[in-house]
Amino acid sequence: MGAVGKSPGYEKDHQKGFNDQQRRRHEKSKWSKWDKVVAATVLVTHLLAFCGLFCFSWKGFGVFLLIGIVTSLFGVNLSYHRHLTHKSFNLPKWLEYSFAYCGVHALQGDPLSWVSNHRFHHQFADTERDIHSPIVGFWHSHMGWMFDLSSIKEKCGKRNNVADLEKQVFYRWIRKTYIIHPLSLATLLYSLGGFPYICWGMGARVVCVYHATLLVNSAAHTWGTRVWNTGDLSRNNWWVAIMTFGEGWHNNHHAFNSSARHGLEWWQIDMTWYVVKFLEAVGLASDVKLPTQIQRQKMAIKSLSVN
Repeated sequence: MGAVGKSPGYEKDHQKGFNDQQRRRHEKSKWSKWDKVVAATVLVTHLLAFCGLFCFSWKGFGVFLLIGIVTSLFGVNLSYHRHLTHKSFNLPKWLEYSFAYCGVHALQGDPLSWVSNHRFHHQFADTERDIHSPIVGFWHSHMGWMFDLSSIKEKCGKRNNVADLEKQVFYRWIRKTYIIHPLSLATLLYSLGGFPYICWGMGARVVCVYHATLLVNSAAHTWGTRVWNTGDLSRNNWWVAIMTFGEGWHNNHHAFNSSARHGLEWWQIDMTWYVVKFLEAVGLASDVKLPTQIQRQKMAIKSLSVN
């Protein structure tokens, strides 16, 4: 569930290790075709979100909230992150694929790419090979890494960390047809509510889910509290947790990455965990993983002072 960290002074020593020469390795030198597609998508969604300010409607705002919750909480958090990446619980296949399809419409990539990136992040957390660490710069950890996807292979190697998902026809099909699905949703929204629905249901919604998710990479590795000795810069950040339905309890997550529950204390609000707990109660989620007391004692920062 996580390895005991290197030392209490890890953050300061590790940051000093990234000198100017190492930082320059991460500077953008050439944009690939895919980098341009990502940049164009980000630009268009932000422009649509801005246009939404001039065509506000309560129905459009309702679409923004509904699809935003479905794609963020059920799609990215519950499916992409806690289920597919970390296997923190089991679901019947029909429900697994349904939740994963919700994640497709968050426009954060197909399940295979998203899970691969996140597994690389945990494997190389806050080292030179981490694909989005603030030790290279806050902007890089928040969004800059998205525009240099070709460097992931150089840093981490081939995407051979999602073999479990690649065996399944559904995820291979989603990867091949990925762009069709959000375009189909946009067409449906336009037919139902015209341009305002596009601005709010696609633009504003995608932008808000983008930045909420990306704050886990940037803000939750920069500001907050550390309870567990994870050997990286992950932190528990309450306001990121509120924005992301519980993902901001990030030091908890890095300490016990296979735990279905991120808000480990009663006062740490974790909406995604509440959904998992409900699914377990009605018999749809099984083998729900939580950290044991022994694991918590081993990972606690205070345990470092004990010889």
